[in-house]
Amino acid sequence: MRSDEFYMHRALELAQQAAKAGEVPVGAVVIDGDGEIVGRGFNAPVSRHDPCAHAEVEALRDAGERLGNYRLEGCTLYVTLEPCLMCTGAIIHARIKRLVYGAAEPRSGMVESKANLFAQPWYFHRVEVNGGVLAGRAATLLKVFFAERRSHGDASR
Repeated sequence: MRSDEFYMHRALELAQQAAKAGEVPVGAVVIDGDGEIVGRGFNAPVSRHDPCAHAEVEALRDAGERLGNYRLEGCTLYVTLEPCLMCTGAIIHARIKRLVYGAAEPRSGMVESKANLFAQPWYFHRVEVNGGVLAGRAATLLKVFFAERRSHGDASR
């Protein structure tokens, strides 16, 4: 099995694709229990006109299609940014075994920054979490993206 850093680098590559497409640079990959990448995604809500097209959801959808099941038991999700409320719920419903994320999201992160939804007693599924993997690289990608947008007067999205 490869390291968390290896898979986070794959997610960062997808985040860069999102940035090139004018989307907030967040990328995600899903790996199965054998360490194979079975799902990929990057932020695409603007281009898809879909508020649910976050990197995590796109990667979960891709993995579900490839594996032929919406339950992704035994899989790990790698994402460059701490998941939001919607994505945290999707992770729980997909039965992801483990979540590894890069940068914290102080405004809307629902794993540790604003709340820890995985720790709530009403959820019967538990997700193992490892945060901060290549956090500096993920945060830098976001900072550069938003600085460029502000310099061009496009901070609306």
